[in-house]
Amino acid sequence: MKIEKGAKWVKFGLMENFMRDVFKGLGVPPRDAAVCADVLITADKLGIDSHGVSRLKPIYYDRIKQGIQLAKTRFEIVKQTPTTAVIDGHNGMGHVIAGRAMALAIRKAQKCALGMTAVRNSTHYGIAGYYALMAAKAGMIGITGTNARPSVAPTFGTENMLGTNALTFGMPTDEKFPFLLDCATSITQRGKIEVYAKLGLKLPKGWAINNRGEARTDSRAVLDELVAGSAALVPLGGIGEEMSGYKGYGYSTVVEILSAALQQGAYMKMLLGIKDGKKVPYPLGHFFLAINIRAFTSLPAFKKTAGNILRGLRASKKMPGAKHIYTAGEKERLAWLYRRNRGVPLNRETRKEILAMRDELGLKKYRFPF
Repeated sequence: MKIEKGAKWVKFGLMENFMRDVFKGLGVPPRDAAVCADVLITADKLGIDSHGVSRLKPIYYDRIKQGIQLAKTRFEIVKQTPTTAVIDGHNGMGHVIAGRAMALAIRKAQKCALGMTAVRNSTHYGIAGYYALMAAKAGMIGITGTNARPSVAPTFGTENMLGTNALTFGMPTDEKFPFLLDCATSITQRGKIEVYAKLGLKLPKGWAINNRGEARTDSRAVLDELVAGSAALVPLGGIGEEMSGYKGYGYSTVVEILSAALQQGAYMKMLLGIKDGKKVPYPLGHFFLAINIRAFTSLPAFKKTAGNILRGLRASKKMPGAKHIYTAGEKERLAWLYRRNRGVPLNRETRKEILAMRDELGLKKYRFPF
């Protein structure tokens, strides 16, 4: 997918400031607005365009204006022990809720070696990797997962029952970048289909199916059909069992359980965002785990071993024609090196959304190179 084809580049600083002011214009408190903008711009810095600026309007701006997401976040600790906590986010800003929940898990791990928090009634929290990296930067192993509105069919099914349900790991290494595995438990996720739709591209066969199990490749139509329930995404591994689609289905179910059962939150069809024909909040659940490496070994020793493993993988024998073997987190590092002086690549539709938000909120000071 050529994300940069026809794109206009905007410097990171300008785009981050704009997003912060958009959030503030919607009533998000300044400190929280800065957090939200940082999560989104981090996605673009790492090349994860499906979860960056392109989602500002449809996922946050529109939902706040529709009243199905609250601009002011109430972070309530419902129950806690020295190592755990259950948190209610009361449908506030997911980035803020998630950041505070992982920070709490890290503080608990600093005292007790392990810390885990479970969140209910949250909202979309951006890239899961942001929170796993918080732990990695603190010298810990970070694990997080989240459920999402139904879009994925179980193996041998066609009904969208599960979310794309990211399961994410972050670990420090002795290299210039941490190990970061941030991926959905489906072959793809809704955000990437949104990018394809904005670029007018067809989906690869095998990403989505209709209710007869047939492949769907019209990206714009699939987005509508996911909402209507007449299409579904496919679990990681693919359709059926031949390519082990049951593994992605199983991992997705693990995330669904951990994102709902521990904190007694919503799950599956409860997350459709529609009730009695009206739009309602998507009360998502998340979980965050911080593991203090120093409780097991010294941090330098862990980093060296982790680095040795990654370097060994990259140095292993390559397929004919292959130039490089990547390890998780490496492509994100390369994306940052490529983009740091260029900024964010914005497609035509996202540019239109940015101008519309700017004009509607009266943010006249912003001038963009398009």
